[in-house]
Amino acid sequence: MHAYFRFYGELNDFLARPLRQRTLVCRFGGRAAVKDLMEAQGVPHPEVDLLLANGEPVSFTYLVGDGDRIAVYPAFRTLPPGAVARVGPPPSPVPRFVADGHLGRLAAYLRLLGFDTGWRNDATDHALAETSARDDRTLLTRDVGLLKHGQVRRGYFVRQTLPGRQLREVVQRYDLGLLARPFTRCLRCNERLAPAVATEAAALVPARVAERHRTFWRCPSCRRLYWEGTHHARMRALVHEVLGEVRPAV
Repeated sequence: MHAYFRFYGELNDFLARPLRQRTLVCRFGGRAAVKDLMEAQGVPHPEVDLLLANGEPVSFTYLVGDGDRIAVYPAFRTLPPGAVARVGPPPSPVPRFVADGHLGRLAAYLRLLGFDTGWRNDATDHALAETSARDDRTLLTRDVGLLKHGQVRRGYFVRQTLPGRQLREVVQRYDLGLLARPFTRCLRCNERLAPAVATEAAALVPARVAERHRTFWRCPSCRRLYWEGTHHARMRALVHEVLGEVRPAV
C-alpha cells in the first residue's frame, strides 16, 4: 500500500533537501494512522495545524488508505478560529512556554519580555512533555524527537541556534509583540517581580548602587533584587531591538 504526502510551508524544514516542496510516496503495510506516517517522514505533530485527505479535513487518527493524497499544513496565523478544522489546539490568548535544557538563554530572554517560561537544565524529556501537557505550555526545543512525544499538544522546533535570533523567531512565530511586559519577571525563577521597599533594598546592595537608585524590585521566590543599572540598560536595548516599533520597549 502507498499514499502520497505533500508538506507545505515551514514543514519542509524537517525534510531532507532533495525531498522538499514535492510530493512524497509513503509505502506502508496494514492499518496506519496519518500521524504515524507523517512523523515517520520527520514532521512532528505539534507543528501541524491542518490535515487534508483527498481534499477533506481529517484528524491525526485518520487511517490512511491505499492511494490517499495527504496534504499537511503548518500553523495558520491569519485565519480566524473555526475557519478550518484544525488538528492542533487553538492559539493561547497569552502563550506560556517550557523550554528544554539546551535553551536556557532563550528562556531567560522570554522571561525578560514578561512571558511565563518554565526551564530547568536537568529536566528529562518525559518531564518536559508532562509539564507541557499538564500546564498547557508550548514546548520549545531543538529536539525533533521530543516534539513527537504523544503527550505534547503544543510545541515548536526552534530553527535558529543563537539565543538572540531564537528570541526574535519565537516573538514573530507567536506574535508576542503586543503581549510583552518587559522587566516584570525574575530571570532566574520566572516569578513576577514585586516593588521592594527602597530603604530595605538599599541595605542589601552595594553603597554606590544605593546612592544612585531609589527604585527596586524583588523576586518573591529567590529574593533577588533588580534595579535599573548598566545591565538593565543593555537588556533594554535588546528588548527595544526585538520588539521594534510594535510597542514601547518599557
